[in-house]
Amino acid sequence: MSSHHTEKKRRRFAYVGTGSRVKMFLDPVATSYAEDSEIVGLCDSSMVRAEYHRDRIIRELGYREVPLYKAADFHRMLEETKPDTVVVCSVDCTHDYYITESLHAGCSVVTEKPMTVNAEKCQSVLDAVSETQRPVQVTFNYRWAPGATKVKELLSTGVIGNIYQVNMEYCLNTSHGADYFRRWHSIKECSGGLLVHKSTHHFDLINWWIDAVPDRVFARGGLFFYGKENAVKRGDEVFTKYDRYHGNITSGKQDPFAFIYDDADYDQVYNRNIYLDAEKENGYLRDMNVFRAGIDIEDVMNVSVRYRNGILLNYSLNAFSPNEGYRVTFTGNRGRIEYSEVHGAHILFEDGTKKPVNEHAHSGRHHLKVFPMFKEPYEIEVIPGKGGHGGGDILLQEQIFSANPPKDPFGRHAGHEQGAASILIGIAANRSIRTGQDEKITDLVPLRPDAARLSELI
Repeated sequence: MSSHHTEKKRRRFAYVGTGSRVKMFLDPVATSYAEDSEIVGLCDSSMVRAEYHRDRIIRELGYREVPLYKAADFHRMLEETKPDTVVVCSVDCTHDYYITESLHAGCSVVTEKPMTVNAEKCQSVLDAVSETQRPVQVTFNYRWAPGATKVKELLSTGVIGNIYQVNMEYCLNTSHGADYFRRWHSIKECSGGLLVHKSTHHFDLINWWIDAVPDRVFARGGLFFYGKENAVKRGDEVFTKYDRYHGNITSGKQDPFAFIYDDADYDQVYNRNIYLDAEKENGYLRDMNVFRAGIDIEDVMNVSVRYRNGILLNYSLNAFSPNEGYRVTFTGNRGRIEYSEVHGAHILFEDGTKKPVNEHAHSGRHHLKVFPMFKEPYEIEVIPGKGGHGGGDILLQEQIFSANPPKDPFGRHAGHEQGAASILIGIAANRSIRTGQDEKITDLVPLRPDAARLSELI
């Protein structure tokens, strides 16, 4: 009687977009989840970047050879490698294309936030999911951070009764915030502006925390600090004389906003490999001057949101603050909760070393306090985890790549409709800034008008 071994079937992951963020989704498959998952292809507009990551996972992680495909050959990658799931880490404005094409090819999709950048592209993703019945997961890793999870846990107890008002102030400092103005993110057509690219995280957190679906949005915003015109007005014209930093600035003493490719720097060696070395191939500049002409996104934004259940949100984002972090408050008919995080910036370094201060900005200090009505206030401890986003990245990776992920009692998984609920606040806010009018979200995309709670959405 013969016996034969049946090899365990591993889920097949193909990747499109091999910029800086792909490491979060690539490396776990090559290491912790190699028994459950495998990398079957890398696709990018830059073969320099794709080759770097292929060689890196072979050299550093001991992984095997992986086929590479140019962006124009994306469909060929799908046909030849037959992935179960496509991971989308490309430029924001291309997400919808890769998501919809992958779904129609019979794949499921894991996409970086934001799901896409405008109403038309959002609708195309929703239509493709409806037509194919294939799943899309949006990777809102902020949900998985320990502080955010603790806030969700606390709110779900009803300790402050029915919530009526939420306020969030988010500050990006002159290291982290400035970085969005050096890259393609500074062009609204590519990123949707910070109200979509960055605020999608914040709006999603609030939607999830209060389990509510946004209804109407009013916003104001402007470019007040970055850009050539603002620098000239302030008397900082000396910082506007060059369109990029490489080849023009060699020290932060010459320009504190300079992005310098330094071979002795922990992060910049990585950036040199995937960006500077790829310039001749695709012309993309990673280190554009934040005080150049042509920036068309805002650096100050105020947004007012009314939810379907009547809860009101006041939100603000500043991208040139001296400090970084956020503060959010929830006020209900039985009390108030205040939560804040003080962040380091993800590109700041410890004195005398070339290692990051934190693995990510969300490893900073947390403060969570409950103010019950007519009772003594009390604080609740938040224990940060290790890894990106205060440990949130590791938990999210486990959910994506493990064959048997643990059950999540907090509902932190986000599908296409919850991804849409987040970006549609930013999309409506962008429209409101343009028109000066209050915008109704279902006029932009008819996001399940019957859903009263976010948890009713996929």
